[in-house]
Amino acid sequence: MRILSNADVEQLLSPQDVLETLEIAYRDLAQHRGANRPRNHTYFPVEDERYPGFRFRFKSQEGGNVSSGVWGTRITSDLAGVETLPTGEQRRRLLPVAPGGNYVGLVTLFSLTELAPLAMIHDSVIQKYRVGATTALGIRELAREDVKVAGMFGAGWQAAAHLETLLLVRPGIEEIRVFSPTAARREAFAAHWAAKTGRNVKAVSDPKQAVAGCDIVTTATAAMDPVFDGAWLEPGTHVSSITSPDGTAMRRELDDTTFDRAGRIVVFSREQVHHDNQIDILGPVERGLKRWEDIAELGDVLIDPEPARSSAEEITVFANNTGMGIQFAAVGARILELAEQRNLGHVIPTEWFVEDTTP
Repeated sequence: MRILSNADVEQLLSPQDVLETLEIAYRDLAQHRGANRPRNHTYFPVEDERYPGFRFRFKSQEGGNVSSGVWGTRITSDLAGVETLPTGEQRRRLLPVAPGGNYVGLVTLFSLTELAPLAMIHDSVIQKYRVGATTALGIRELAREDVKVAGMFGAGWQAAAHLETLLLVRPGIEEIRVFSPTAARREAFAAHWAAKTGRNVKAVSDPKQAVAGCDIVTTATAAMDPVFDGAWLEPGTHVSSITSPDGTAMRRELDDTTFDRAGRIVVFSREQVHHDNQIDILGPVERGLKRWEDIAELGDVLIDPEPARSSAEEITVFANNTGMGIQFAAVGARILELAEQRNLGHVIPTEWFVEDTTP
């Protein structure tokens, strides 16, 4: 069994690797060559005395697919709560209170054929790239091919991965407008990525500037409430989001107007919509504007030979509405393959984790 840190993963993994690996996994799932259990959050009922408003939270998800040959379980042991920014906006926050001022997130891979655990991997580098790559696949399938200007909400860990993977699927983008509530963060983010990509990445002070005139609008935030007014969207825009209600908090990045104006809505997991009562996505159905059957999953779009967009003027939405264990299984298997080639990480005896009796 191999133990791999985030530092190991960063040496091994590229955004393109993640994009290609996840596309195979999503096709497997859509073609009944994989399985997945909906993500679950469990909050401890008592707040932590040291940190008012924060509680222990345990999150888990699991899945696997034929192409990876593994089953993956991803868990996080968190101290979670909500903080209010100086601007008055609220954001979800996780506190680094594990030993050494750290966090706890682990992916364990199991062989589908030999059952035994194969690897344990830190989850956060996988986390940011699997979200960004999934959003990018939605953009590839749903956004117009001639896009030149993109708007982005967020200037943190997830936003960085989204910007990288966005340019993999729409390399013709010339300008990216970045809005974040904190001026210093958005300006530093824009300067860094302008230098790194050679594109016109610029910070904007008004959220409307990251929507009006943009061909793609991506939200990659920890917001609790919608980050822009859907009335600002222009015909032909593609919108991507990563935050929906998760069963414990009614978080959302997109408002009702955005979903109601969309001619096509695609989600990552239809099962999770009902599991977590994701009222943002269910809204147009409940208001009689869409049929539930018209909301597709990304995997189905990937295997459908027909174009996902019906016209150049259609507004499309991809709600990257959950994390799935199959993502961590597929990307983890690729990391393990590369780690074995380069002999990275720490190897411990597999026999420590198998037993000669069964309960």
